[in-house]
Amino acid sequence: MRTHVSTVRNADAAAISEAAKLIREGRLVAFPTETVYGLGADATNGRAVAAIFAVKKRPRINPLIVHVKDIAQATQYVVFSGLARELAEAFWPGPLTLVVPRKADRALSLLVSAGLDTVAVRAPSHPVAMELIAQAGVPLAAPSANPSGSVSPTRARHVADGFGSGIDMILDGGHTPIGIESTVIGFDEDGPLMLRPGGVPRETIECVTGPLKTPCKGPVTSPGQLSSHYAPHARLRLNATRAEAGEALLGFGAAAPAGSLNLSPSGDLAEAAANLFAMLRTLDAEASAIAVMPIPAKGLGEAINDRLKRAAAPRGTP
Repeated sequence: MRTHVSTVRNADAAAISEAAKLIREGRLVAFPTETVYGLGADATNGRAVAAIFAVKKRPRINPLIVHVKDIAQATQYVVFSGLARELAEAFWPGPLTLVVPRKADRALSLLVSAGLDTVAVRAPSHPVAMELIAQAGVPLAAPSANPSGSVSPTRARHVADGFGSGIDMILDGGHTPIGIESTVIGFDEDGPLMLRPGGVPRETIECVTGPLKTPCKGPVTSPGQLSSHYAPHARLRLNATRAEAGEALLGFGAAAPAGSLNLSPSGDLAEAAANLFAMLRTLDAEASAIAVMPIPAKGLGEAINDRLKRAAAPRGTP
């Protein structure tokens, strides 16, 4: 494992060009997407993909998302059904991941799909991510750029805090605008499945697909399905109306007490999603327990509540 201190570079043209070269050499680069920062490697290079799992200490049963430039690049490696293509055309580039069959004769590392016959794939809309993929000339395997199970990074300094060494470059593109991971949609013989709520709300996707099913608990088939995930060190108590002794309060809306960190004083769910992980990190540094006020379970609130539920789950829950 590499032991040098990770280099943080402002994501200008020269840094992106150097980062693309590092990717082609089989090395690891953290970069911003519209959702969170990703830890990228050449998805066709098994050694590079294995390095992601090693640096993150990520379970090998947990698949990675493969980031592509566009639908044309995706179809070099995976097979789209009619509905999957319709969703890609509607929401790419953007925070939607599709779990689709991989092409057996193509060069994607088997590690990215954790031994499954399907691959999670998306085209990010962040300009730095798009340019990095284009210049690298290969799809990027890129889970969130943080130690496995911990709070996802929405700023370059969050990545540096998690990986003081072990990766070759961190491209600093500022705060990620959406702030929670992509929505993950899978498919079975009966239709589309909501595998993970995220940056595209369920209601928006259902305008294309009709009602989405939620699969029963079973084997991990896509990223973001582990019960304990996105977790700070502090204990979380959800749907709290106030903080108890020893707790810090994460507020939401106008009812939050003055002086508490507030995901969105106006009750805006997009603002709350963008602030979620950064505010959890702030409170995690200040307290051993965090009380979180209720978040409406509509729109992006479904994804926010999903992350909070997983963050509050007992550590080590499979």
